[in-house]
Amino acid sequence: MTTEDRSLAALGLDDVPVERPLTYPGRPAPEPALLDGDELLRLDVRPLRLGGWSVADHPDRPPLDEALTALGRPVTGRRHPVVSVGSNSSPGQIAHKLTRLGIAATVPMVPLRVRGIGVGCSGHISPAGYVAGTPYIERTADSTLVVSWLESTQLRAIDGTEFPRYRRAVLPGDVFEMTMPSGERLGGAYIYFSVRGVLADADTRRPVPAGGDQSELLAGLLSRSARLRELLGPDPAGWTRRIRADEALRVRCTRILGEEGWVLPQTDFLPYADESAALWTYDDLPALDGSLPDLA
Repeated sequence: MTTEDRSLAALGLDDVPVERPLTYPGRPAPEPALLDGDELLRLDVRPLRLGGWSVADHPDRPPLDEALTALGRPVTGRRHPVVSVGSNSSPGQIAHKLTRLGIAATVPMVPLRVRGIGVGCSGHISPAGYVAGTPYIERTADSTLVVSWLESTQLRAIDGTEFPRYRRAVLPGDVFEMTMPSGERLGGAYIYFSVRGVLADADTRRPVPAGGDQSELLAGLLSRSARLRELLGPDPAGWTRRIRADEALRVRCTRILGEEGWVLPQTDFLPYADESAALWTYDDLPALDGSLPDLA
């Protein structure tokens, strides 16, 4: 589409944490963009809904919906907005998850401002060996997170990578303010939350914020638990290598996280848990105020 090299490798966005666990959570999409296979094409933000933003790295700079139609993919209004707090913010991880299943990795990805959601660490160890992120409700939090706009087939595929360790919830926009770079406030979005709770400080019982450096996180857990050091030490590389090789060991060490008193049950998302088979899309969710600011 463009003469500039916009490949994930050239942009330094090709890490796949499920294959290289110490890179978790990977680098998030740094700006509004269209992931198209192994390329990430910039989007020009306009005072319109997402489908009207232009694809800046396309020679003709078409509106996003026109570009998606030309690729034979559903337009933005028929897609499902999904907010991520972990590796699903990473274009490399999303591309890997979809393409390995033979599903087109054509996904708009947009950083947006979200109020009321903190980012912590799940109370379990993933099969890949990392301790993944999970959201928790923190009414005073103000975070920048990535929303991906998934086709129904893509959403089912991502569901399969999250369940049963995560559940999907609906964030209503009148409770959790979600603001796009255009100024549009989303009426709602999906989010995955861990069913195994969130890592917390043993004394304060407050969630430990995710720091983004997986090696540092695992080294800290090893230093605080003789039982984990015995089973997974001496270092983060040893931790991930042993976990990936032994499912029973992963289950045992996940149990140790709770026995050490580090896991806070997470029930705040249960009222928002999505139990329906029907899935709503962007077209079902008009902007709350019905208008957008003039950004031209």
